[in-house]
Amino acid sequence: MRIGNLASRTGVSVRSLRYYEQQGLLASTRSTSGQRYYTDDKVVRVELIQRLYTAGLSSRTIAEMLPCLDTPTADNSAAALKRLAQERDRLTEHIAGLVHTRDVLDELIADSARVHGQRLKSTASE
Repeated sequence: MRIGNLASRTGVSVRSLRYYEQQGLLASTRSTSGQRYYTDDKVVRVELIQRLYTAGLSSRTIAEMLPCLDTPTADNSAAALKRLAQERDRLTEHIAGLVHTRDVLDELIADSARVHGQRLKSTASE
């Protein structure tokens, strides 16, 4: 199928599909005129790539993971699970940092409101 077809079947833009190829996440064959052609199994591949992006993984991390998923062996599966756990831990640390930053900002808002005798509404409760 051509790139437009793959884009339609997966809901991913043509631009994104080209980016996936550039990053080594997706492969195509080329016609003599340079048009990209994909096999039907690339639909599943693009859907997997999308799920990995949605899970917060970078294209670099996805590129590291795909060989583990392409050749599922006990060692590759263990490596993939370890890498996913590392990414989860990284996100957990990032979330904790964001929560801390929000808490500090809440303190600054409360202090400022006290100093100025105002009560500010939280935008989250609006």
